[in-house]
Amino acid sequence: MKNYHFAIFIGRFQPYHNGHHHIISHGLTQAEKMIVLCGSAHLPPSHRNPWSFNERKAMILNSFSKEEAERITLLPLMDSPYNDARWIQSVQTIVNGVIQALNTMPHNTPSCALIGHQKDHSSFYLKMFPQWDAIDVPNLDNLNATCLREHYFSQVGHFSHSEPIFKDHTPQGTQQFFAQDFKQADFDYIRAEHCFVEHYKQQWHAAPYPPIFVTVDAVVIQSGHLLLVKRRASPGKGLAALPGGFIEQNEPLLTGCIRELREETKLKIPDPVLRGCIKKVQVFDDPHRSARGRTITHAFLIELPACEKLPKVKGGDDAQKAFWLPLGEMKPEKMFEDHYFIVRHLLGE
Repeated sequence: MKNYHFAIFIGRFQPYHNGHHHIISHGLTQAEKMIVLCGSAHLPPSHRNPWSFNERKAMILNSFSKEEAERITLLPLMDSPYNDARWIQSVQTIVNGVIQALNTMPHNTPSCALIGHQKDHSSFYLKMFPQWDAIDVPNLDNLNATCLREHYFSQVGHFSHSEPIFKDHTPQGTQQFFAQDFKQADFDYIRAEHCFVEHYKQQWHAAPYPPIFVTVDAVVIQSGHLLLVKRRASPGKGLAALPGGFIEQNEPLLTGCIRELREETKLKIPDPVLRGCIKKVQVFDDPHRSARGRTITHAFLIELPACEKLPKVKGGDDAQKAFWLPLGEMKPEKMFEDHYFIVRHLLGE
């Protein structure tokens, strides 16, 4: 007889390592079923989140026997960096749905526990669900997925899954994924991003303290469409992004925003019109929003009057092209950094 009907574990698993495996294995001894929520789902590949939900799902389930895997329900969980309440609601909704589907005694309230390890500020979520019991699992060998990624993408060529760091610190499902399923092209893309970021940070190595960058982004909406650019270079090469960039030394934020908007999209709407259409200005400061370092952006929501024909735009400066995207077609896995979440937040979604 288990102590709980369900144990819930939330993580990013980038990659899935022995520490994660230790927690889920312990959860299976405490509960009849495990609900594993795979965070940072539906995002484009990046150095911080290189592997998709399906890839991480394979790492996890292939690390268990068939009987154990059948007791694990693994589902994607999207980030919500600027709305903790929405993220908590998503977790509750997913978990409640799984419980309703799997609970064999619908007239009884199932016992649930949130399982995990309180490692640092990123584990704040362990205190966000008072309706569930808590199971704290000690850290295993001080394992850290960030260190594994750093080691992996610092290799020249293709990293061998037989390296001691992988053989010693990851379970069989992760080793199997890297041996059979991770493609060279995927490795090369993430490694190029990693190398760019490391070189970028090295330029600031001599600074007396870590730099904090200030940027601006233009969220231009017209007739249900969002103005975006396709990034020409790393980081995020090929991804859709808001027009924007770093402010210059002697310009106000709004001036910098309009300058970047014009440079990257060639939008020919007069300044007074753009300034008069600003509906909202907000700061977005998630510490992990940019791989290049601590970057605080100021986003300007510009809602242009409806029209039958959208203004012509053309990519310039850092943008390979500029284009209008229907809001209903916006997808997080196609957008750079946190731009998808910035748009949703400004639009009140």
